[in-house]
Amino acid sequence: MPPDPLQNYAQKPDNAGRRRNWLVLAGKLLVTLLTLGLLYYSVFADAATAAAWRQLVATSLTGAGRGPVLAALALVPVNWGLEAWKWWRLARHLEPVSFRRSYRAVLVGLTLGFVTPNRVGDYAGRIIELKSRRLDALGAVFLGRYCQLIATVAAGSVGLAYFLLRFYLIGYPATQVGVVVAVLLLNAAVLLPYYRSRLLLAALGLVRPLRRFRRFLAVMPSYSARALTVVLAIAGLRYLVFCVQFGLLLLAYGARPGVGEGLAAVAGTFLFKSLVPSLNALADVGVRELSATHLFGLLGQPVLPVLSASLSLWVVNIALPSAVGLLFVLQVKVFRKKKARRAAHS
Repeated sequence: MPPDPLQNYAQKPDNAGRRRNWLVLAGKLLVTLLTLGLLYYSVFADAATAAAWRQLVATSLTGAGRGPVLAALALVPVNWGLEAWKWWRLARHLEPVSFRRSYRAVLVGLTLGFVTPNRVGDYAGRIIELKSRRLDALGAVFLGRYCQLIATVAAGSVGLAYFLLRFYLIGYPATQVGVVVAVLLLNAAVLLPYYRSRLLLAALGLVRPLRRFRRFLAVMPSYSARALTVVLAIAGLRYLVFCVQFGLLLLAYGARPGVGEGLAAVAGTFLFKSLVPSLNALADVGVRELSATHLFGLLGQPVLPVLSASLSLWVVNIALPSAVGLLFVLQVKVFRKKKARRAAHS
């Protein structure tokens, strides 16, 4: 009896599905190997980071710095929990999603962003955790990153203004006033697209190369001002956690800047890091360390404790959670079947 053509037709999707599953598995293994390779290179093979990592472990096990280091480590799940809360507030506007799934999406995005230019993998890590409206999710991820940038610019601009007014513009009152006005205008310019996203979309439409991004950000105006304010407040809390962690690590390594001037230096460091594009998370290290040692050096702080604290902050907040995120990367479902298809086979 000749084979049933309907049966052959049904086998083709199965073969395609198997090939697709193998490709997904190969992609996951590639991400795993790249992440482990970068982690090894950045934490162990790089001499400066390896020395800071060994000192971090030694300080956390013995000595007076143990308490601050353990406190900084304890804030890591709080840090990424706030990021997950922020993403949950944004994602539930698109579809029902649990906080647990949001936390997993953030860790997956962190791991994928670890090995991609400018952390674009962060978008993919969060979007593939959603079941629908993945195109709109691009705008939601952008909102989450943008509100974190607002917090960084607000605090960082004030921090850098402090250094300009104290160290570089003494005796130039007119220029000092100009700096203060510039800080206010900068923060207003950063806030305006956040609460008036229709203006941002209109501006993108005026520039031909940027028009293709409008459809990805079209979901932004659907968020209410109240929802945006809540998300921005969460971003501010997360920024505060970053600052506290940096301060604890400085304390553990023996740096003792004043609270106010220390916060200004931390804020300026974070701003410099955010404004410089990077190839991957490893490339952020040099920018942060260079700016941190310069700003804290103006405060009379020795280079080694500041360098060790800054490198340790990267290891604690980026390297370790990225390794944890690998456990979830291998469990991610990249492709999801439609409900109609599941119903047809039931």
